[in-house]
Amino acid sequence: MTRHKFAKVLFTRKTGGELPSIVVAANENLQSRFIVQKVLELREQGVPLNDIAILFRSAYLSFDLEIELNKANIPFVKFGGFKFIETAHIKDLVAYLRVIENPRDAVAWNRILLLLDGIGPRTAEKVIDEIMARPSALGGTASAVPVRLTEAASYPRRVHELLEALRAVAPDGLSPADKVQQLLLYYEPIFTKRYDDYNKRRKDLEMFQQITERYRTVTALLADLALEPATESVSDITAPGPDDEKLVLSTIHSAKGLEWNSVFVLYALDGRFPTYRAAASEDAMEEERRLMYVACTRAKENLYITYPINIYDRESGLVLTKPSRFIEGVSENLLDTWVIDEE
Repeated sequence: MTRHKFAKVLFTRKTGGELPSIVVAANENLQSRFIVQKVLELREQGVPLNDIAILFRSAYLSFDLEIELNKANIPFVKFGGFKFIETAHIKDLVAYLRVIENPRDAVAWNRILLLLDGIGPRTAEKVIDEIMARPSALGGTASAVPVRLTEAASYPRRVHELLEALRAVAPDGLSPADKVQQLLLYYEPIFTKRYDDYNKRRKDLEMFQQITERYRTVTALLADLALEPATESVSDITAPGPDDEKLVLSTIHSAKGLEWNSVFVLYALDGRFPTYRAAASEDAMEEERRLMYVACTRAKENLYITYPINIYDRESGLVLTKPSRFIEGVSENLLDTWVIDEE
């Protein structure tokens, strides 16, 4: 088949305005915190939340940002994927952490027990009743996870394997990231059997593990994850606007044909956008390039292209450090460049 390329000459009739900004963050969380701060500033300047959009190549790339938005009490709606804490497999992993933190959390116990083959509601209820009745479970600490159950013979082997896995990650000396890494090894066969699209969901688990690396305690991690998304207002902001005003989070695919006053393009990092897999195909790389074009042309007034550096990609084994090839080499007089670090 003969390939045809149609030349395009892009132009604008709009004069003035701010230059697009390239924002380099020392890590993913600084990227998220920068966006939260900038959204608040735009809102104070009178830009409605629903006229601000954060766009990303894949839905899992917004997970860290969603946590920071909830902490800042900024309401948002997400298109093109589930919110981080609404995904079933993330709920599974959080349930393991919840029973480690509080062995009397019957709801979390029920969820992780029903993940096991051969365990139905009646057996799960029986196990939970026994755990709740044990004096060792009254302390509310990780060390209170029971070693074994009295009616051991009546329970399937998988129940005891679950208890062993929980006990292995219970010690306080293990960091949240270490706990999650071990739990993922236990959860892997359950995960792949339970979810037909497990390959698609796997990136979500990797992103969750990456998020846990910045926490020192499971208590702090669970506290942030338990924050309810804001639904009506933004704290400390009194600018006029409807009560149901919400920030827009969207995959780029879902943003085609739409425009906003201000747009953030998240994770413009080579290996994330474009994905490293796209490098194997010219057609795939061209599709990635078109997506970047779509993302950048959604902004009417302000455009911020952000990326973190030194991101470890577990699937490829690579450390991602370079900006997206689609923005690398753009003339400095066409962009404002910001570098965000802890200082």
